[in-house]
Amino acid sequence: MRRAQVDRTTNETKIFAAVDLDGSGSYKVSTGLGFLDHMIEQLSRHSLIDIELTVEGDLHIDGHHTTEDSGIALGQALAQALSDRKGIVRYGDAMIPMDETLTRVALDLSNRPYLIWKVDFTRDKLGEMDTELFREWFQAFAQHAGLTLHVETLYGLNNHHIVESCYKGLARALRAAVEIDPRKADQVPSTKGLL
Repeated sequence: MRRAQVDRTTNETKIFAAVDLDGSGSYKVSTGLGFLDHMIEQLSRHSLIDIELTVEGDLHIDGHHTTEDSGIALGQALAQALSDRKGIVRYGDAMIPMDETLTRVALDLSNRPYLIWKVDFTRDKLGEMDTELFREWFQAFAQHAGLTLHVETLYGLNNHHIVESCYKGLARALRAAVEIDPRKADQVPSTKGLL
């Protein structure tokens, strides 16, 4: 069973995160930021990873801690659920069109965190979310999940479509990468023997 849950409490946030890598894409998400909820729901639905995420954050200040810490907690849960990463496909990529927008996402569940983020916005906010916080979420998630992650919006006009295509691209790439490879289900996918 490739499941994990994380309880994370700081002076800024209190978070419960749970994932089931072999789920059906069901979700229960409440962060206090409606747009972030919508993106995590997209991540769950299109990756087929069940996600439960509850965040109580210091939204009276702004959305930064809630956004970043939710990425940290979900990344930690993913890393725990992957355990020794034995048998996984490891790599995943996706090209996601969303109307006028096209985003490319590629990732490696290498346990070597790195983010390349080539995404630009023309608005400062989407709903109550500062658009600059999306990079913070992806950075936190990649760092704590142990994944090399490249996200690039090739073109797009609508900021909602740009962000949503990034999350859907991450979802589809993760869906491929966390799958068990039936030809090598008993081995770590690395010549080192360790990820």
